[in-house]
Amino acid sequence: MTGDLDTVLGKAVAILRSFTADDTVLSLAELVRRTGLPKGTLHRVAGDLVAHRLLDRSTGGYRLSGGLFELGMLAAAERTLLELAMPFLQDLYERTHETVHLGVLDDGAVVYIAKIGGHRQARAPSRPGGRMPLHCTAIGKALLAYADPDLQRRVLAGPLERRTPYTVVAPGLLRSQLDGVLENGVAFEREESTLGLLCVSSPALGVDGQTAVAAISVTGPVGRFRPEAHTSAVRTAAQALGSVVARRLR
Repeated sequence: MTGDLDTVLGKAVAILRSFTADDTVLSLAELVRRTGLPKGTLHRVAGDLVAHRLLDRSTGGYRLSGGLFELGMLAAAERTLLELAMPFLQDLYERTHETVHLGVLDDGAVVYIAKIGGHRQARAPSRPGGRMPLHCTAIGKALLAYADPDLQRRVLAGPLERRTPYTVVAPGLLRSQLDGVLENGVAFEREESTLGLLCVSSPALGVDGQTAVAAISVTGPVGRFRPEAHTSAVRTAAQALGSVVARRLR
């Protein structure tokens, strides 16, 4: 991180990335602690971020501004994908009435692009814009099964983080699950990222039929949700999205 902090841009990014999903407001002192920047420097850069609507000043410190949301919505690929996927996600939600996700592969992790859930939605830690590991999420496995072989080797070489007692941390078992995705078109998670949650996912394949442009999942709680009952629905939604994306790219 030291080299990244040598530039003004590096300092600004360090401040923005100090915020996590659980943070609403961070004090100046906490930002200093998280970034390692001198207090005076941090105060000056944070002031510039406020002027550009990337941070807001509030009682007790700083919070992320709506300007960041506006920039995020300008990310052309993700915006187009979301627009194409939304009808299929909504239809899948109407068919299952369970929490529905859309995720993509980014820098060796799952990034969630959308999350739809009603009053029955599972208490999943996922959120739009959030990241999760590949090896312990159904969407992650669906994406990893069709990922570049180099990325597969890096993930399987580990270490595989154990997030719950049910997380698959044996490379051989994970490899077997990825082979199952290639054979059956669906991936499962059984309390591997979060206790109490089950999930089924399917990849949306691109023009070549060999690369996943995204993956769709349905998530529900242990005791009520049976992921096997939704394999057909989630696979159909993912295949339909893949077909639409492929036509758009031709």
